[in-house]
Amino acid sequence: MTTSSIDERLLSGQTWSEFCDHLKRCGEQILRPETPADAATRAEGFRYLTRLLRIGLEMHIEFADPAFPSFFKTSHETAKIGADNPDNLYEYSRLDGTLEYRIKGQRGSVAYLSFGTQKGGYETDGTLIQTGFIDASQLQIDAQGNFEIILSREPQPGNWLKVEDATNALIVRQTFLDRRSEVPAKLSIERIGTDATPKALDPATFQQGLSRVSSFVENTARLFADWAAGYQAHSNQLPPADQAVCQAVGGDPNIFYYHSHWVLGEDEALVIHIDKVPDCDFWNLQINNYWMESLDYRYHRICCNKHQAQYDANGGVTLVLSERDPGVVNWLQTAGVRQGTLCLRWVGAEEQCHPTTKVVKVSAVAEAV
Repeated sequence: MTTSSIDERLLSGQTWSEFCDHLKRCGEQILRPETPADAATRAEGFRYLTRLLRIGLEMHIEFADPAFPSFFKTSHETAKIGADNPDNLYEYSRLDGTLEYRIKGQRGSVAYLSFGTQKGGYETDGTLIQTGFIDASQLQIDAQGNFEIILSREPQPGNWLKVEDATNALIVRQTFLDRRSEVPAKLSIERIGTDATPKALDPATFQQGLSRVSSFVENTARLFADWAAGYQAHSNQLPPADQAVCQAVGGDPNIFYYHSHWVLGEDEALVIHIDKVPDCDFWNLQINNYWMESLDYRYHRICCNKHQAQYDANGGVTLVLSERDPGVVNWLQTAGVRQGTLCLRWVGAEEQCHPTTKVVKVSAVAEAV
């Protein structure tokens, strides 16, 4: 597309109109025939699109220039993607794999810290393929907790994170056992070899970014609506997920994932039992709505992790999902939501212990655990 045609589309409003039309089509993912048809789930679905829009605007407009990278949060309390971990702080930066970067950090005390470079994107082919990975256990860190990581195609001495020509993003996961007592890592990122400053907004770059935003909203909504639909085949169970699929959309390679769908009446509870929790850096179980957004963990206990759980004498654990308090430990609140998805993850486990599940009346939970 020529410069003059780009300018003409912007001046006429065509660029904006096409963006708005694409956003309107995104609503079709919320209206799919297999999705729950109650007003509450639909409201959550359309709110979900607005959240994806906010993430997309930051990813492809505000923080999109890989020549001048900085970190922003891709999932947090009010913007969520694909079973976002309530115990995580997610930080993200756009990259150009032909350039070199430096991360400067202060380790803090957060339980788990990982850095992964990626190629692809939900806005394009629906994949996020890892091109490089390092976690805190592999980092060289000084006595004060400071470290640097070089991002480049060729190996570097010290802490090195690989990129490829096609690399376009960096995802950082900081995972807390207890947010009240742990200190997150402090991170910054810079491009190596330049002291230039950003130029004024380029019309062609903006038009391309706006197109990516609407594609990101549609494709992300479609991807996880597909997942949620598939999970209904084993509702109220919790089998292992397809790990290759999880990794293909940006999963952490140290994590083993379980995903499923749940549906419960007001007087029902889902009891999840793990005979013996495997030795691991971290684990948690979380409840999501149908759109694979974690339920509102600011106000409800919708997640239980390695630090918070109470275990039995054999090192096993039983977790209970229900709307009403069953009067047992390890209770997770469905917060008035009657169906959704859920996720269990082991981080750094060399072996897994698969959970078993059963649905009982809330009044019978104490006898079932």
